[in-house]
Amino acid sequence: MRAAELRVTMNDTGDSVENLPAVTGETAPASQGRALEILAVLQTTLELDKLIELFSGELQKTLPHDSIGYENPVQDIELDIGARARHSCTYRLVVGEESLGRITLTRARRFSTEDVAAIENLLVSLVYPLRNALAHQRALESALKDALTGLYNRAAMTNALHREIRLARRHKAPLSLLMLDIDRFKHINDSYGHAAGDTALKVLAACVANCIRNTDVLARFGGEEFAVLLNSTERKGALLLAERICAAARALRFSHNGTEIGLTVSLGVATLQDPDDEKTLFERADQALYRAKHNGRDRVECAD
Repeated sequence: MRAAELRVTMNDTGDSVENLPAVTGETAPASQGRALEILAVLQTTLELDKLIELFSGELQKTLPHDSIGYENPVQDIELDIGARARHSCTYRLVVGEESLGRITLTRARRFSTEDVAAIENLLVSLVYPLRNALAHQRALESALKDALTGLYNRAAMTNALHREIRLARRHKAPLSLLMLDIDRFKHINDSYGHAAGDTALKVLAACVANCIRNTDVLARFGGEEFAVLLNSTERKGALLLAERICAAARALRFSHNGTEIGLTVSLGVATLQDPDDEKTLFERADQALYRAKHNGRDRVECAD
């Protein structure tokens, strides 16, 4: 079995040892059979967290460790299994020009030269299942993203609504939904062209993203309409955020073909009530948005 490139960093004393030689080539014959066994196990899943968990379990049979971590900054992934210990061994996995991220093993006792060699011989079994799992995750994320703004799309927000309502009920926690859209968006398209409209959508998406928490879910719901799902947020907090977004949008200016363009948004707010499901929570927020548009735009309205 041919190995992908493995770059190793060890941290056995609290000091990192950088630029160790790259480990490439064939898996040692004595380990090849075990690596193939692990490969067969890893090929049973495309779920990234499950893949790392399976690899850790198989590796434990040969080399006990306290934790395994996986990082992939390109895809914003960080996974940890187990409790981190003092001594660590980190591998950066590269296939050709493609970086697959880093695997870090930790344990209470130092990794010996023989331990490192054993890990390297078995780590090659992870490389290609990992590449497949990363490609699978990219495909899933792409299907749930809006191509223009990079935000989640309607399908992703529908999934999030179902999940967050279930969690809110289980933990007896508040949940709120904001619906907003750009006022007189057709005028922007008609006056300045659809490219200006696209820019307005992207600028607003970035503006709203800067106003919310990392735990909130922001999606382009369709056309010029956006949705923000706020977990652990009561009506008062949702209204404060809606007013902040409204003011931030009002202050926006973007340039198109030398012309400075401003915009405003209208927002509707709804907080989860006992009778609500995904459909009724959305409908109540959407009806509040309609009232905001009807009552003069550039304003916030709250559902009853």
